[in-house]
Amino acid sequence: MNFVQRVKRKLFPPREIIEGYENPDLVETIFLKTINYKPGGDWPLVAGLKAVLDFGGGAGLHYKLARQQSPDISWAVVETPAMVQRAKQLGTDKLMFFERIEHAADWLGSVDLVHSNGAIQYIPDALETIKALCSVRPAAMAWHRVPISDKTRREIQTSYLSDNGPGLSLASKEKLVRYERNWISEQVFVGAHEGFRITERGPDPTERGTEQFRFARNH
Repeated sequence: MNFVQRVKRKLFPPREIIEGYENPDLVETIFLKTINYKPGGDWPLVAGLKAVLDFGGGAGLHYKLARQQSPDISWAVVETPAMVQRAKQLGTDKLMFFERIEHAADWLGSVDLVHSNGAIQYIPDALETIKALCSVRPAAMAWHRVPISDKTRREIQTSYLSDNGPGLSLASKEKLVRYERNWISEQVFVGAHEGFRITERGPDPTERGTEQFRFARNH
């Protein structure tokens, strides 16, 4: 975003507010931005993998990068019903969209990696969701942009519509998006990974105040 755009936002903030991740305007924005998104670079995390379950993967933006690293990778995105309904037309024999974790795992067969980037904090019951992801018994789990706190707490977060989704803005009219965000207790988050061990942890460089984790399944 350039200087003029930042000034305009400050002086003339949008008046219209939309609520939550099921909103049609938000879903459409993420969908269209994903179609136009052209990722670059390598992604060593997925090198050599065959099957990934991407929790909260939008309209498949992570798959667009992953297939450059591993062209034959199978990718199952678990998302909200509204996003699944909109994005399913992008599905192929290698990319599919699901509302339920178990259905995504069944389609993949054996899961090499559970991947999630900035999604678990918007789930009302993060603990049960993490347990459900662990139950598919992936070889590894990778979490990005997890807001960790000394205790679980909730807040209302607001963003600009055009900031949601990858790449440049395609929004013809700017709006504010409001949704509930949960800070997750470190003890609860780590403890939910029964049968897994932490192999890597540290601050996430892409979002201030959040952390990234890697877990490996105990054998």
